[in-house]
This record gives sequence, structure tokens and C-alpha cells, in this order.
Amino acid sequence: MRAFILGISLLGSVFTTAQQKPYYYTIPDTPAAYSAATVAARFVDGLGFRYYWATAGLSDKDLNYRPSRGARTCLETLEHINGLTEILVNAVNKKPNRFEGAANKKLSYLQLRDKTLMNIQTASELLKQPNIKLDVLDMVFENTSSKTEYPFWNLINGPISDAIWHVGQVVSFRRASGNPLPKGVNFLPGTKTEK
Repeated sequence: MRAFILGISLLGSVFTTAQQKPYYYTIPDTPAAYSAATVAARFVDGLGFRYYWATAGLSDKDLNYRPSRGARTCLETLEHINGLTEILVNAVNKKPNRFEGAANKKLSYLQLRDKTLMNIQTASELLKQPNIKLDVLDMVFENTSSKTEYPFWNLINGPISDAIWHVGQVVSFRRASGNPLPKGVNFLPGTKTEK
């Protein structure tokens, strides 16, 4: 039931923000109170805001950019970031990550971007729910022969921090391919001024 209600509220927020600015165009308002979960949610929102602007308006040239022969392309980096956000949203939803037999359907750049932003938004909204306890949000990896669990601490220093790291790479890649970030993005207040 909780998942259904959250899904309806997320859908409503998508329609509301579609009439205004897209979600993560600016960073969401701060939660009303500090708690471990709202601080974690704000960390996730910081990732969402950075990802939104790092990936806004990428061209085919940007997506195919590779800094060296052995490095990932920008698009491959975006696919990796999406995988990290799937681990994040699964942990916050108390679902295990299962990689065996998973279909690797290729998404277009825009589909991949939307999916990643929705994963980030969903994780943030779940973390902002009243009475959420981080100590029960384990990161679980399962396959047919084993199960490994990590506490929420590892989600912070693992997938969340790794995703932020890779968003920085995307920014570097787009600069190197001649397409710097749009003007007016201010990361400290989480705003975008129109210029």
C-alpha cells in the first residue's frame, strides 16, 4: 500500500513539475527537520541536481566522447550511473539487487536520463517519509548461489558517492568535447538563473 501511495504522489509531482520546471531543474526545498534520513535524502537530491545539469543537452558527439582508448564513453558512464541509482532505489525500497539473467535492454540517452532521474527522485522521496529508519535499509546483492548484505553506511560511501564521482566525469567529458555546462547553474544554492 505504501508503495502505491508513493507511486501516486510521485506521479502527481511529475505532472506538477512538468507544468513548472522539471524535477531537479533546481534542488528541491529542504526538509522541515534534520534527521539521518532527511540528510541522506538531501545528499541524494544533490546527486539529482548535479546529474540533471551534467546530462542536459548532450549531443551524439558528447555521448561518444572517450578520454582514452581504455576508458568508458560518456554514454557508458551514464549507463553505469543508472546502475548505481538502481542499487540505491532498491536499497531504499528494501529490495535485493539481482544481476543474474537480467535483461540488458539498451535505452536511448533520453530514456536513460529519465530513468536515472526517476530513480534518484524515488529514493529521495522514500528517504523523506516519516519514521524511516536507515538501519533497516540494507544494500543486498543476490544471485542463485549467494547473498551479500551491507548496511546503509556502505550505500553512502559506495553507490551514492560513486554516482557523484561519475557525474563529475560526465561534466569533464562534455567540456572536453566542446559542450560545457549551461550557463547559470549554481551548485551551492541549487539554482539555475536564466541568461
